[in-house]
Amino acid sequence: MNDKLLPDHHDSVMQRIERDLLDSYDEELEMEIDDARLAGEEAGTQDGLGRQAYFRELLRLQGELVKLQDWVQSTGQKVVVLFEGRDAAGKGGVIKRITQRLNPRVCRVAALPAPNDRERTQWYFQRYVSHLPAAGEIVLFDRSWYNRAGVERVMGFCDDAQYEEFFRSVPEFEKMLIRSGITLVKYWFSITDDEQHLRFLGRIHDPLKQWKLSPMDFESRRRWEAYTKAKEIMLERTHIPEAPWWLVQAVDKKKARLNCISHLLTQLPYQEVEHPAIVLPERARNPEYTRNPVPADMYVPDRY
Repeated sequence: MNDKLLPDHHDSVMQRIERDLLDSYDEELEMEIDDARLAGEEAGTQDGLGRQAYFRELLRLQGELVKLQDWVQSTGQKVVVLFEGRDAAGKGGVIKRITQRLNPRVCRVAALPAPNDRERTQWYFQRYVSHLPAAGEIVLFDRSWYNRAGVERVMGFCDDAQYEEFFRSVPEFEKMLIRSGITLVKYWFSITDDEQHLRFLGRIHDPLKQWKLSPMDFESRRRWEAYTKAKEIMLERTHIPEAPWWLVQAVDKKKARLNCISHLLTQLPYQEVEHPAIVLPERARNPEYTRNPVPADMYVPDRY
C-alpha cells in the first residue's frame, strides 16, 4: 500500500482508524466494566469477535492471571515472558491487559531504552540480567535481548562478529536461566505488511498516539523485507526445545490478546492458593482525639 491512498480506499482506511479509536476507548472501559455491565447490544469487530464476548473472556482470563500471580508468589516461582514483534504489532496492548489487575510488586514490565555508552562496552546480556526476577516475581520484557537479532542487525548497530556471537551465546544463556529455576516463555507477535501500514496511519491521525511514532519506526517500515529476513533467521537459530518461540497471530488485536493470555496460562502449572478469610478490624477510637482543620487553599479546586 502507498501512503497516498486512492479515493476508493479512503473510506475503508478511515473506518479502520475509527475502529482503532474505539479500541482505545475500550481500553479505558476495561478497568471499570464488570459482569453486571455486560448487558446490551453486541458490536462485532471486523472478524466477528463481539465486544461483549471479548470483555467477558478478558475478565475471566484476568481472574486466572490473579490466581497465577498468587501461585507464583506463594511458591517462589521466577517467571520471564518475552514479547517481540514488529513495531505496532500489539505487544504493549497485551502486556497492558496482563498487568492491568495484577500487583506491580509481583508482576513488572522491563522496557529498556537504547544502551548508553557504558552499556555498549559491557557483556551484551549484562543490562538484561539486572531485570531478571527474584523468587515470587514475574517479569514481562517489552522487547528483550533479541534486539540484537532484529533492530540492531537491520539498522547496522552491531557488526557481523557481534551478531554471530549473539547466536552462539543466546541458547546457552537461556538454558542457564532455565537451569537456575526461571520459567522462560517467548512470544513473537505477527502482523501483515498492510496491517502495519494501517496501524502507522492510525497513529499519524490520532493525536493521542502520535508519541508512539519515532524516526526509527519509519525506518523500520521502509525496511520491512530486511526485518522479515532477520526475524526468520532469529526464529530458526533460537527456537530451542528448552525455550521455544510461540507465534501470535496479531492482525486482530482483541483475539491476539485473548489467545496470548490464554496460552501463557497453560505454560505454568499454577493452582488456586487458599487464603484465610479476611476480617476488617474495628478502628481504634480515642475520645481525646480532635481532627485539625485543613486550610481551604490546600485543596485541589473542585471543578467537576
